[in-house]
Amino acid sequence: MSSNILHVSGLTPVSPEQTPAFTGAHLSSLHAAEADEKNPFLVALGERVKALRARRGMTRKAVSIAADVSERHLANLEYGEGNASILVLLQVARALHCSLAELIGDVTTLSPEWLLIRELLEGRDDVALRRVRIAIGEMLGTGSANTAISSQVALIGLRGAGKSTLGALLAEDLGFPFVELSREIEKFAGCSVSEIQALYGMNAYRRYERRALEETIQIYPEAVIATPGGLVSDPATFNQLLSHCTTVWLQADPEDHMKRVLAQGDLRPMAASKQAMEDLKGILSGRAAFYSKAQHKVDTSAQSLELSFQILRQKVRGALQLPA
Repeated sequence: MSSNILHVSGLTPVSPEQTPAFTGAHLSSLHAAEADEKNPFLVALGERVKALRARRGMTRKAVSIAADVSERHLANLEYGEGNASILVLLQVARALHCSLAELIGDVTTLSPEWLLIRELLEGRDDVALRRVRIAIGEMLGTGSANTAISSQVALIGLRGAGKSTLGALLAEDLGFPFVELSREIEKFAGCSVSEIQALYGMNAYRRYERRALEETIQIYPEAVIATPGGLVSDPATFNQLLSHCTTVWLQADPEDHMKRVLAQGDLRPMAASKQAMEDLKGILSGRAAFYSKAQHKVDTSAQSLELSFQILRQKVRGALQLPA
């Protein structure tokens, strides 16, 4: 039998003496390479577990017993090698007397000050939290439309609520410029909203959206602004809107939203109308809590355009302290 070893790639004979030996240095470099390949999120998670354990003054064994997790499993988690399930992480969080958010690495858990603020706010109702948000905005100098009259009127709500139609009528009545924020976004990007989302993704679209709102607020001291329905999905942009504008939520039933979208010429929902309606209801349900932060609400369902406009006109003129 030949003592030669064959390279698989080139089938070149190699003697045992020519075979490279793995020294301690080689093994160390291999371990370093493995460490480099660890998932950054898991490594950061492991560091947080260790830090929280140290802060609580608990040994790994004590945490493993309290969490009902093996010590080896916990060690793997701390070294960034264990891709633990949510339930295991929840058990570890409880053992460490912290929230799952703190364990995962929520931004509001990154410093003692954040944690102390969270503790103060925990358990407060929406009314109290709203007062805190307004007070913080005033303290940080971001301003707030809730404590001062703003002639920048922003209409929010799902597509089909009447923001464009009613917004244009309201702007004409007030003598204010009418701004379609979607058009401003397209100007910044140099392409349509659908192209922005398809080419660059939703995160890029949200950046354009925020920039367009910032520019609109700076350029127009008086304006009626029709906002995209999903603007409330970005807390920073929505916070800016609430801080600078008189806000009105144009409400409508899901069925009315759908009818109006179809009337605008968008036939896409017709392909799967039942599923489209369920999706629309889900979106409306998910955003309603954010839309409700508006200072004023106008329900445009089951009433004429003229009546909806008169109600909107009355509310806005009253808010701006203008004659009816």
